Order: sequence, then structure tokens, then C-alpha cells
Amino acid sequence: MSLIGRFIDQILPVGSLTIIQADGSQETHGGGGGKHLTIRFHDRGVMREIWRNPRLRFAELYMDGRVTVEDGSILDLLELVVGARPWEQGNPRKALGKGKAKWLKRLFRRNDPTKSRRNVAHHYDIGNALYELFLDEDWQYSCAYYTDPANSLEQAQRDKKAHIAAKLHLQPGHRVLDIGCGWGGMAIYLHQVAGVDVLGITLSEEQLRLARERAEQAGVSDHVKFELIDYRLLEGRFDRIVSVGMFEHVGAAHYEEFFLKCRELLTDDGVMLLHTIGKLGGAGQPDPFTDKYIFPGYHVPSLSQMFSATEKVRLIPSDVEILRLHYAYTLREWLARATKNRAKIEQIYDARFFRMWEFYLAGGIVMFETGAACNYQVQYVRNRRALPITRDYMAAAEARYRGAS
Repeated sequence: MSLIGRFIDQILPVGSLTIIQADGSQETHGGGGGKHLTIRFHDRGVMREIWRNPRLRFAELYMDGRVTVEDGSILDLLELVVGARPWEQGNPRKALGKGKAKWLKRLFRRNDPTKSRRNVAHHYDIGNALYELFLDEDWQYSCAYYTDPANSLEQAQRDKKAHIAAKLHLQPGHRVLDIGCGWGGMAIYLHQVAGVDVLGITLSEEQLRLARERAEQAGVSDHVKFELIDYRLLEGRFDRIVSVGMFEHVGAAHYEEFFLKCRELLTDDGVMLLHTIGKLGGAGQPDPFTDKYIFPGYHVPSLSQMFSATEKVRLIPSDVEILRLHYAYTLREWLARATKNRAKIEQIYDARFFRMWEFYLAGGIVMFETGAACNYQVQYVRNRRALPITRDYMAAAEARYRGAS
């Protein structure tokens, strides 16, 4: 049996995989009894490249067209391999004793303001045309909230905004800071449903331009403003802070710095809502493909990492919600829309770029369906008396906002 055959047998207790080598020879491996797929290696160097760095090189080989899935999609393949061993079915004893701080690696993954600006530009300044082809009508580039898995992406994103707004306990006239405001949809929404003034900040020039245009078109630019600035350089005090899909870019080395700055920016009775991708278990190292091609400098936090940082700066977590499958539903819709617009994406960029994007979205789906990924929504306060002592206000506000939108 070949080395790749032994490897496949180890990682596939259910299902099977046929590999067609560059010379036409074939071999099939896996436990059988489930899904079967066939992949083709288009040159003799593929095997060597995979063994060099499987997590990175397989993605690159797929991007380059040197590996293809003959009877399915890259999503089918990732579902077969990653889905064979769901995270929750792993052996918890193996994780015991592995909690030593990776302080040296964290030291070399620092994101100063200049580096953060470059990292954001790498992903968000590649042109708004791409995002228009797969996002919803409001350009929400973060996990939607599916009250029903059958809902449309547009409905789920509207419900996400209402869900988050309700947790902010907004009052007319409040001054709100949106850290990592994207293309402005959340900031505009908060003003429209709650009568608040919002400052959205971003490090993306493309996002800034469109966000300002959208605020002007909506007639709210007197109350909803956007600036190109790093959160660390911002001054002032805000009644509320919201941050959706930005914390993943902060980097583990900066968690305490981030939360301390947020505490300083909040008024004494202020409230913050942080929405982020998270890890169900302990935090690990960044995925090399994602770090190189998609989000340089990113880090997906564990809940313990977040709480450890906020404990030190005396920012109180007042409510926690874990969204387990919502991002999987969101990503499936994004992938379907991107695939539908494949020809347009390849025309704007090229075929290699589309395969890169396809791999990124497909990988995200399997991580949220069977891997260790989830979404956290954590509400923070400086003062334990800043909010009502029950969660009833959230449900009432959410119903009101859904009716308004």
C-alpha cells in the first residue's frame, strides 16, 4: 500500500477516495460505506508538494489546477475528509495539559497599526465588485442569524442586525461606535431603527468610500459618519460600541490592548456588543492557507482567551450567546452565489482566484459544520448596573426592530 493510501485509511473511517495519478494509475482507500469521490493529480510533483505542508500545499495545488475533484466539488471533498471526524467526537483526554501559552509565537504575530492597515487592504481593497456578487443587498460580510434555516440570506442578515441592535439597549441620542464598520450597513441600520448617532471606523479605503456614499444616499450622513482610522488611535467616549466580524483581525497578542481601549472609549454606563468567529475548544494556530491568502494576521479566539483579557481590564461580560451553525448556513449561500457568478469573478480576476475563493468558502462551511468553529456574541459593560437585570428587554427590542425593518 502506498504512503498516501495509508494516510487516507487513517483519516477516512467512513467513505472512500479514489486517486488518479498523473500516469493514469488509480488506487482507492478509506473505510467505505459512505460518500465516494475521485480526485486527480495532474503531475508527478503533487505528492511531494502535499507532504511538504498538507494544510497549505493542498489548497495551493487546487488553486493552481494541479489537483481536481473529478466527480464533485471541493466542498464535497472537504466534507468527506473533515466531516469524517467531527470536533465534538474527538478524545478530550488528548487536550489535557496542552494549555501552555504560545507567547513566543504570539510575539511574532503582532499587528501594529501599519501592519493592520496592510492586512485589511489585502482582503477588502481588492475591489467591491467581488463582494457585490455574493453578499446580500446590504453588504453584510459576517455571520447571518437564521431564525429558520429556510430563510433567505437577506432575511437572515436583517434578523442579525435586529438581534445585535437589541443587545445594545439603544436609546435615542446615544453615541455609538462601530469598530470595523464594513460597508456601513450596520451603522446606517442602527440610526434608522433607534435614532442613534453612529461613527463607523474602518481601515479599508474601498469600504470607506462606499459606506459614505450609502449614508449620503440614505439621507443619514448628518447622523452616520465614517472615518479611516485604527481603533487604537481613536479618542472620545461612546454610549455604545458594536463590533461585528472585526475581532478576528486583532490578533491574540493584542487582546488586552483591544479590550482596554474599548473600556476607555465607553462611557461609565456604556454597553458593548462583540460579534466574532470563535473556537469551541482552546485556541490554536492560524490555518496557513487562510493566513497567507485570505486574512493575513488573523486569529480566531477561544472564549477563555476573550474572558482572560477582559478580566484583566475589568470589562464585565454581561451576556454570552454561541451561534453554532448560523455561519455554515451563511457560507453555503455565499458559496452558491459565488459559484453562480463564477464567470464574472474569473473575468474580474482569473480562474485561480475563483478557486482560491471557492476553497476559502468551502473550508469555512466544513469548519462550522464539523470543525471547531462557531460564532460568539458577547455583551460587555463597565458597570454591572448599566442594564436591566433580566434579558427581557432584548426580546422586546428585537421584535420592535424586526417590525421596523
